[in-house]
Amino acid sequence: MFIYGSVVDIIALAVSFVLAVLLGHQVIPVLQRLKASQTERNIMESHVAKTGTPTMGGVIFLISMLITGLALVRVQPAMIPVMILTMGFGLIGFLDDYLKVVLKRSDGLIAWQKMLLQIAVTTVFAVYIVKQSGIELTMRLPFTGGKMWDLGWLAIPLLYFAVIGTVNGTNFTDGLDGLATSVTIVVVAFFTVAAFKLGVPVDILGFIMIGALLGFLVYNRHPAKVFMGDTGSLALGGFVAGMAYMLQMPLYIIVVGIIYLVEVLSVILQVGSFKLRHGKRIFRMAPIHHHFELGGWSEVKIVIVFTIVTLVASIIMFFGI
Repeated sequence: MFIYGSVVDIIALAVSFVLAVLLGHQVIPVLQRLKASQTERNIMESHVAKTGTPTMGGVIFLISMLITGLALVRVQPAMIPVMILTMGFGLIGFLDDYLKVVLKRSDGLIAWQKMLLQIAVTTVFAVYIVKQSGIELTMRLPFTGGKMWDLGWLAIPLLYFAVIGTVNGTNFTDGLDGLATSVTIVVVAFFTVAAFKLGVPVDILGFIMIGALLGFLVYNRHPAKVFMGDTGSLALGGFVAGMAYMLQMPLYIIVVGIIYLVEVLSVILQVGSFKLRHGKRIFRMAPIHHHFELGGWSEVKIVIVFTIVTLVASIIMFFGI
């Protein structure tokens, strides 16, 4: 049974990878014709050259994931709620991107509209996992030998906070060629291995997403031919949060997703400092990857270092399952 599952996982990864590569050849020219390009307002010269690069490229790995996932959903029906959360946030991001880059509405979705939609998608996910999947909202405590933490009714607001927080953390991480993609591949790999270890049948979907992201990275690595946009970054946050909750491991996101957390905190601290200290900043620029870039680090170095940090964090937390 284990051998059979491993073979299916590898096939799923390979299929989603090939699909993403093939889709890239088709989707990128379409985005170019739609003039779905990103205008860089960044002061860094290295980013001026990115102006005109097509965005909304997240549709590449989302379509790959959806096609492969639907083909194998009968093998592991437990993947359904994760797919719902991923595609739901992907649609929110797509709408935001479309308004900004195609219809040229500079702000895209208004903040309250985006938050309302995120709450709605999270609600659908929460109801599904509790009512249909039978997943309890108790959480695994790291390094306790499998002990669970029952927060009672507080688990519900925590779910909204964890899901939406992860989604927006992933969104802030998407600012350099291949950064969000590379970091998230490692995070997804962690939860996929955890699914194996715990015997929770969502590992196939993890392999599918890894394959799709590797295929997307062919075009998203430096120098990027396409950006994922909010379409991709919001969807990836949804995927990570969905996998974590199916495994009852939302607390693990704090460490495994340390880059997401640091990116969000850097923005909060920067804005807070600017307002409370009369224009004084903590970082050269936020999110923090731009701070390092302005400090002389190349994009490639930042991506490698941030990915290694994520890998180390994942290895540490693996022993805490």
